[in-house]
Amino acid sequence: MGGLLKSSLSLGLAKLMIPPTSDSPSNSLGRIGSQPIALAAAILFVILVGAASIALWRAYAGTSSEPDRALAARLLQARAVQVSDQLVEKTKGLEQTQQESIDQLQVMQDQLQTVRRQLAAQQADNKRLAEQVAGLTEAVETLRQSFASVQPSEPSQPSVRNRSVRTRAHAVRAVHYRRIKSHG
Repeated sequence: MGGLLKSSLSLGLAKLMIPPTSDSPSNSLGRIGSQPIALAAAILFVILVGAASIALWRAYAGTSSEPDRALAARLLQARAVQVSDQLVEKTKGLEQTQQESIDQLQVMQDQLQTVRRQLAAQQADNKRLAEQVAGLTEAVETLRQSFASVQPSEPSQPSVRNRSVRTRAHAVRAVHYRRIKSHG
């Protein structure tokens, strides 16, 4: 078949190279149109050379064929799915870490509220104790003043004086006891 193609090409080209008999261009076009085998052979030769050059270009340029491209597309899709799965796992990990952080923050807020309540209770206790100390200081000062005023004026009656001091001391203790009991 290759020999037949070569001979028909040679024959077609030889007929094309026959010198024209007249100088008119329509005559040469008419002659080419009258030799359809030569024209078809020349076109076929150009097509074959083009196809061979494309095949050689693909073979040496490294472009892949359709199955290779489909395989590469599948590999890319598989890689995309794998990357997507990794992103999903990392996102779930971040969500879990975020939830743990939120839980820890909630625990810390609860502890802070407990500490605030304890601090408020302690401040209230301190205030109550300060009021009691002020009351006791006032009572002690009252006792000192009464003791100082009673001592120089009545030296002859020590038992009466001691009894009045004891009575006042007892009254101060009773007041102190009532204050503690009312606040506690």
